[in-house]
Amino acid sequence: MSKIVKSDQDWRAQLSDLAYEVTRRHATERPFSHDDFPEGEGLYTCTCCGAPLFTSEDRYDSGCGWPAFTAPVGAESVGDSRDTSHGMIRTEVHCSRCDAHLGHVFPDGPPDRGGLRYCINGVALDFDRQDD
Repeated sequence: MSKIVKSDQDWRAQLSDLAYEVTRRHATERPFSHDDFPEGEGLYTCTCCGAPLFTSEDRYDSGCGWPAFTAPVGAESVGDSRDTSHGMIRTEVHCSRCDAHLGHVFPDGPPDRGGLRYCINGVALDFDRQDD
């Protein structure tokens, strides 16, 4: 997968104000503020570049207020880095293709599904429903 690099001006033109702040400036949307992902099977893609990130099979209700997943589509679809902002040490998750900030990964997910919780900003994702 080739890297996508755009100017700040191009990202601003492409994205809503909130999507820009979250994906390009590492902001976080308010919990429980992004609930427009319908039920059903499908693929969650990066709102910036369309890269596949997560599947509906790996989504679960963690109660945290953001979409939560147990794993990405593949090890190469997301990258991570150390985040020490806000007086915490966390692991940030970003899109491997365009470096969009997606959210964070925590070790408190369902133990029977690997134990990870990918806590992702809904505004960073698009949902592509699979046709039955």
